[in-house]
Amino acid sequence: QLKLVESGGGLVQPGESLTLSCVASGVSADTYAIGWFRQAPGKEREGVSCISRSTDVTFYADSVKGRFTISRDNVKNTVYLQMNGLKPEDSGVYSCATVVNAFVQNSCIPIDYWGQGTRVTVSS
Repeated sequence: QLKLVESGGGLVQPGESLTLSCVASGVSADTYAIGWFRQAPGKEREGVSCISRSTDVTFYADSVKGRFTISRDNVKNTVYLQMNGLKPEDSGVYSCATVVNAFVQNSCIPIDYWGQGTRVTVSS
């Protein structure tokens, strides 16, 4: 069974950067496409970005295009989310999850496995 553990969240000021990590264990991470999702209080969960098993296809929500970069290191079983130019509206709990590989180019559709989440707060 796959286990996902996120880290890297924290409190930052607007304009600053954070890098989130999602470490997979139990099953080789390249078995799955992985996505990052966020949820802010009172808002629906949003698929922020996802990456295919082979790393050649990525998806970004319009709200983060040009600011966030997703990558994966299949040797380290880790998926990263580099977040630059953070805004207060980026605040929320960020979770990684396995997603449907075939749809990565157009959307992040979660399936099967979720991490516990890491909180990102962007505030001055």
